[in-house]
Amino acid sequence: MRVLLSTYACRPNEGSEPGVGWNVVQQMTKYHQIWAITREDNRPSIEAELAKHPNPNLQFVYYDFPSWATWWNKELRGVQLHYYLWQIGIYFVVKKLHREINFDLMHHVTYVKYWSPSFIALLPVPFIWGPVGGGESTPQTFWQAFTLRQKTYETLRDIARWVAERDWFVHQTAKHSVLALATTKETAARLQVLNVRKVEVVGQCGLNYQEIEQLGNLPSAPDFPIRFISIGRLLHWKGFNLGLEAFASAKLNEAEYWIVGDGPERKRLEQQVEKLGISSQVTFWGKLPRQETLNKLGECHVLVHPSLHDSGGFVCLEAMASSLPVVCLDLGGPATMVTEETGFKVAANEIIDTVSKLADAMTCLSKEAELRLRMGLAAQSRIKELYNWESKGKLLADIYQEIQEKSSK
Repeated sequence: MRVLLSTYACRPNEGSEPGVGWNVVQQMTKYHQIWAITREDNRPSIEAELAKHPNPNLQFVYYDFPSWATWWNKELRGVQLHYYLWQIGIYFVVKKLHREINFDLMHHVTYVKYWSPSFIALLPVPFIWGPVGGGESTPQTFWQAFTLRQKTYETLRDIARWVAERDWFVHQTAKHSVLALATTKETAARLQVLNVRKVEVVGQCGLNYQEIEQLGNLPSAPDFPIRFISIGRLLHWKGFNLGLEAFASAKLNEAEYWIVGDGPERKRLEQQVEKLGISSQVTFWGKLPRQETLNKLGECHVLVHPSLHDSGGFVCLEAMASSLPVVCLDLGGPATMVTEETGFKVAANEIIDTVSKLADAMTCLSKEAELRLRMGLAAQSRIKELYNWESKGKLLADIYQEIQEKSSK
């Protein structure tokens, strides 16, 4: 098939959205002729990689606005507006390219965001949307612990989605999608409200075999002390405060809690640690280079990831590939990755109850070495089987094939 992939974020050897874009492109070239359209500033890293590893089934198309026209898009401050306008711009580029190539299928890959339109859906070609996320929300009962600034953030986020769901072009994207892939059940529900014909839940995160092998070969943590770890930007909705409160509540006097990452909530979290009386057990490592972060992961026994709205949860994959059990909330992306065999998913109902159940999970895992080992091995097996990019590529290839067969009838 001749397939056009829209990949606003797409760079080799990176995680998050750029990694999603790059890996989907690479996997689909194993099955079809791929044209991938992306931003001009992705060109240097992409072409450097292709110079080392040429791919005859792949052609990149670069598009962006002149630099004088995007003076406002600096340090991600205007990225959402740039993303929206870029989608409009590529419509005309792809429309012209379609006259030359006659694409069999078009697929929007990144950004992984359901509440912004993909204008190429308007072209007369079968269109796949996603995986897209963003339908997750912080449970209302957790708002009571937020500061005014945090409540304002959550309110503006909800308003932005409410407005976006009434965007005519978002509805047209939904209408013209033969299939929408949702990262979570929460996003699937929002897509169904938009009247997408068919919705399937498929996570956007994955690891390649090299990454899985690297993570599986990290040095094992010492038997003592038991170490919990949380990794990510220190933002209020990441829920690190819940993890710290649960750790203090569990009274694991000989255990440690490491936090890797930085962000606006760091000072507040450090003050919380002082107030809880666990300063001697908690270490803030700050933001570390990727390899150092992975090394810290290997030195710990359990990942604690109590995020309140997370479409992905890439760190959960890395921890599971490293044979670590995961303690998370039964929300968003982490809830689709973690099972009863690989960790603990805690219901996010009331704050006190959630903290209590997080503490119970941490207590259980700190005391039962055999359970940690069993869950860790099951987690690693799950990643190898379901979350490697090769398997995800095969899944997408099967979806492409099914759509082609239906469109040819």
